[in-house]
Amino acid sequence: MNARARPVATGWSASGEAVERAGHPMEPDVTLEQPAQQRPAEPHALLKVRRGLALLSRVALWISGIGLVAMTGVVGWQVFARYILNDTPSWAEPLSLQFMGWFILLGAAVGVRESVHLGLDLVRHLMPPAVQRAMDMVNLGLVAFFGLAMAWYGTTLSIGTWTATIPVLGIPGGVDFFPLVVGGAMIALFAAERFIDVLIGKEPVAEAIVQEVV
Repeated sequence: MNARARPVATGWSASGEAVERAGHPMEPDVTLEQPAQQRPAEPHALLKVRRGLALLSRVALWISGIGLVAMTGVVGWQVFARYILNDTPSWAEPLSLQFMGWFILLGAAVGVRESVHLGLDLVRHLMPPAVQRAMDMVNLGLVAFFGLAMAWYGTTLSIGTWTATIPVLGIPGGVDFFPLVVGGAMIALFAAERFIDVLIGKEPVAEAIVQEVV
């Protein structure tokens, strides 16, 4: 039994091959598969800003992690010195508080960008997409406002207490509020980035296929 030769060319569909096997001449499929739609590329300036924020987030995460390890080491030494050496270092507690302020507020800022903070969003999921989008924008706007307030009042407190001195450490008292200023500014910045993402319909950073923080 002679098999009919089939032309190998683009534009012929599997349905045409099935017709040929049934003994009918092959006809091209008029319905061609359309290429998948791709989202329009971001403007170059916005892409550069996003890369800069990704780098800032990564640096903040590293500083936060180092601060956590350093605070753990200081507290561990304090406990060892108190119960084993019977000589509690007076500098351990204020120094550990300095580290704590930095890793908490920088970590909180990174959490805003990565969208990993805990939240009760049951009501949001029950709403239609347009209402969900509006709720997200209100939420992120409030977070950005809260971050700006933290930075503003942290700066005010730092200036007001600069002439004081932290006991034992011997540094100005205003240093205590530096994490509040930096962390608040980064929270506002990252919340503004996510606000723009929601506004233009872009995928949130935490749901992106390529994670920027490994």
